[in-house]
Amino acid sequence: MIEDVLAQPHQIGDALWRVEAAGIAPRELPGGLVVAGMGGSAIGADLAAAAIGSRARAPVRVVRGYELPPDVGPDTLVLCSSYSGSTEETLACFEAAGEAGAPRVALTTGGPLAERARAAGVPVAGVPSGMQPRAAVVYMTVGALECAAACGAAPSLRSEIEGAAEVLEALATDSGADSIARALEDTIPVVHGAGPTAAVARRWKAQLNENSKLPAFASELPESNHNEIEGWRRGLDLAPLAAVFLHMDGLHPRLERRLELTAERLDALGAPVLRVDARGETPVAQVMALAMAGDLVSVSLAEIEDIDPTPVEAIEAFKAALGRPDAA
Repeated sequence: MIEDVLAQPHQIGDALWRVEAAGIAPRELPGGLVVAGMGGSAIGADLAAAAIGSRARAPVRVVRGYELPPDVGPDTLVLCSSYSGSTEETLACFEAAGEAGAPRVALTTGGPLAERARAAGVPVAGVPSGMQPRAAVVYMTVGALECAAACGAAPSLRSEIEGAAEVLEALATDSGADSIARALEDTIPVVHGAGPTAAVARRWKAQLNENSKLPAFASELPESNHNEIEGWRRGLDLAPLAAVFLHMDGLHPRLERRLELTAERLDALGAPVLRVDARGETPVAQVMALAMAGDLVSVSLAEIEDIDPTPVEAIEAFKAALGRPDAA
């Protein structure tokens, strides 16, 4: 797992090549982009939407489930993202997009999704096999960014994507992840994000769940200031909660102030409080660097506890009980 995380800087160029090789026809679609996926195959779309931010020219939406929004039709590009190619929710959305007459793209290693896409003449952007789905986040993020540009939902951010590789390379050699992991040892982390960092907070939460085998939660400001903050005093009596705050450039000044005030409040209550700042100069680089930092922290926590981060036995057992083996 650590090798896959440290390989992220080098995956960027490969991801761009693979999307280009799929031959996705550029077109202006006023309905924008809908990405259908689950788990590690969906979070890349969240990160892409966060990096695009206010530069979006049409909606960029993520669907986690079996059904597409009712307005999806010929003027909306549907990217079906499934690492294994057998995720049942994503396969359902692929079929629904075809019935709605929506142009489609498949982003996958193979499986039924690739087979159905090729049979229908749908472009397939290949992803290298051999990883856990969550470790392919660079491929899923780049695929969503490039599809957003292809359908006119966002400008081309290719130069930012390419520039992010150097930022991730530096992060791989000096991340500070071990010290953050030590601070989070024996705690239940609550990762706070605001604006574009809300998506990154969800990525941290999921990686702490899957790699570190920890209960962890993501909290989005300003919403949590209207409810969740009230529960921290008693919560600290019930569980060893810790707070992580993710920061990046360009946040609304009031969001930045809310992050600061929330951190001060939780620190005063006695909770461990950590601030993690994004690296890089562009939104794409900062989002991808913050996400990679969380990946490194989650693996470092697993190492501290002598846990193998790769297997996901509870997830696999649940899928087996559900009656249909699949993977995100």
